[in-house]
Amino acid sequence: MSYAKRRKILGIIETDNTFERADHRGREAWLGKCLHCNAHLWVGLDGEPISRATIEHILPKTAGGTEALTNLGLACARCNQGKGSRHDARYHRDARARELVERLLARRLARWRQPETDDAP
Repeated sequence: MSYAKRRKILGIIETDNTFERADHRGREAWLGKCLHCNAHLWVGLDGEPISRATIEHILPKTAGGTEALTNLGLACARCNQGKGSRHDARYHRDARARELVERLLARRLARWRQPETDDAP
């Protein structure tokens, strides 16, 4: 995984209050929750996923979503792939897809933790 992608994951972790340091098989790692289903996600302190954690673009890039931390979350691969295949492509014409995005954006906001640096949106 690229350095830039690991940094992005660490930025998401820094701004998601479900993530905290925990012991994972004798080493310290980040433990948090999937944005969709609340399943446990494990990520190494270097930003490398241990479990199947993936970057979720809440508002899809195809619908104008950005790389801003407020539009990004971590999701298990199953949930992220399911959203992508069922909802992202139909976002503009499917009210349920728009409702899902609004629900995920609200969940992300509720989980928001102000980062220690002032570089956040």
